[in-house]
Amino acid sequence: TFGQFQWMGEIERRHQLWGNPGKIAVTGFLSRARMGRFSDAIALANATGGPADIPAVRAFRSRGGVSMNVEQQLAPSIGFFLRAGWSDGSAEPFAFTDIDRTLAGGLVFDGKLWGRPDHSFGLAGALNGISKVHERFFDAGGFGILIGDGRLPRPAGEQILETYYAFPLSKSWRMTFDYQYVTNPAYNTDRGPVSILGTRVRTQ
Repeated sequence: TFGQFQWMGEIERRHQLWGNPGKIAVTGFLSRARMGRFSDAIALANATGGPADIPAVRAFRSRGGVSMNVEQQLAPSIGFFLRAGWSDGSAEPFAFTDIDRTLAGGLVFDGKLWGRPDHSFGLAGALNGISKVHERFFDAGGFGILIGDGRLPRPAGEQILETYYAFPLSKSWRMTFDYQYVTNPAYNTDRGPVSILGTRVRTQ
């Protein structure tokens, strides 16, 4: 019935910088749905003595955010990207994971640099954070989409270093190996650091 929905809009500009193509995009969103406010869940937990329960305080409200994406070719075989995002950290998110602010950047290298034109190598870093009330919600026993340790006594921003290598297996198959090193996973200084290995196989 479209009783819950999200508006999204994007403005994009493509350009040439030193003869190399690039683009800048700004994206905004506004969600209208039954969402719980973290402060309400914390207040309920203080009153009942139980953990913060976000479904118990859901009501129809709005949650907005904005992000920026910059992509720029630095040389024929080297690309650069920078991304930043912010969202309303007072209410629960419904997509991806619990992130209220993020900053990421990285480089992509074409295999032509080492004589492998169908290969590519990437290196990136990301800093993720949540609002103070979001931290207090997790410390009060709340759970998000994917994270929640029951307590969060010493919160800190999540730091991620990621690298990948992609190469063809045949004319129609490609494989990617990926490695991530995460410090303070789930914003918890008592966790990690952790290493994550990933593999992707794609055909078209």
